[in-house]
Amino acid sequence: MAVISNIHPLWDALPISVGKEEREYSERTALPVFEQIFQEAIDNVRQTDQEKNKAEYLMATGQLDNPAIRTIASTKAQMSVELLVQLRNKALDAYSELSRMSI
Repeated sequence: MAVISNIHPLWDALPISVGKEEREYSERTALPVFEQIFQEAIDNVRQTDQEKNKAEYLMATGQLDNPAIRTIASTKAQMSVELLVQLRNKALDAYSELSRMSI
């Protein structure tokens, strides 16, 4: 019979009191990650829109052999825009929630 081991946390426990240096470091590192997520979403929208436009051009000029490629590119572009809008909505909801909190 195998011995059941304890469940170990994936990360170390955070200190109860956070020093000024640790707080400043966490604030500095949190912003670029947040900014990076939005920048990647915006870049994804731009890229998929370019792919959609290229597929539509090739379809209109008769150079596209498989019309499903245009449909796939259009769907990817639509989904990337929807993802960006959802990210924006979630960020605005979080901001609204934080602004309503009383300290």
